[in-house]
Amino acid sequence: MPRLDQSADVETHALGNNFSFTGARIEGLGATEYTLVDIEVDMSGSVSPFLADLIAMIKESVGACAKSPRSDNLLVRVATFSTAYPGGINEVHGFIPLASIDHGAYDQLHAGGGTPLFDACYVGVGATFSYARMLFDQEFNANGISFTITDGEDTGGAASPAMIRAEIERAKKEEFLESHVSVLIGINAAHCAAALDRFRREAGITQFIDAGDVSKGKLAKLAAFVSQSVSSTSQALGTGGPSQAIAATI
Repeated sequence: MPRLDQSADVETHALGNNFSFTGARIEGLGATEYTLVDIEVDMSGSVSPFLADLIAMIKESVGACAKSPRSDNLLVRVATFSTAYPGGINEVHGFIPLASIDHGAYDQLHAGGGTPLFDACYVGVGATFSYARMLFDQEFNANGISFTITDGEDTGGAASPAMIRAEIERAKKEEFLESHVSVLIGINAAHCAAALDRFRREAGITQFIDAGDVSKGKLAKLAAFVSQSVSSTSQALGTGGPSQAIAATI
């Protein structure tokens, strides 16, 4: 599949609190069912010492998804978050097929500013649910998985854990997603692991993983976990149930 022309083949959609996201035009999609993958990555100043390895992890996570037996049924969105961005969120690309992703775009990422963690989670799950609803309305089947990767606690923004929980509960109630799994991942975050797990519970996020201190080996394992989780979620599509849990040996 050729790469999408970002102006012609991708649409922008509004979320609450002046947030937005993009996704491939649904009329241009070739399959009848899709797994939506959202990856939100912390780009606050504290990730600067391992920025190159973090970018490599993003590339490896997305690239490995191409090895999934259902890679043609994946739509992947990658965004980064930092108070250095206008509005706190930088969408690298919206929900598009793997073949349309320009991996060179990840090399342009820079670290700085604070950590609008709640905003990132809110936009990540909100974008997934909103796009899934559009697919549902046009008789596509969809499930989803959302990852948020951070090295610290929230430092302020527009969203709250209660707002995130409300989005998750709305999706469950309206049933336009066959299933959805959300994963909060802490890296170099031992100092705030308890606070992140508390946030996970308050927001209704499925799982919190403390990945420990950053190293190239740890980030490689994290990339493998992300790609394996995506593959499991995609293979569960059509079964009526959630994906099989992947052991987080990071």
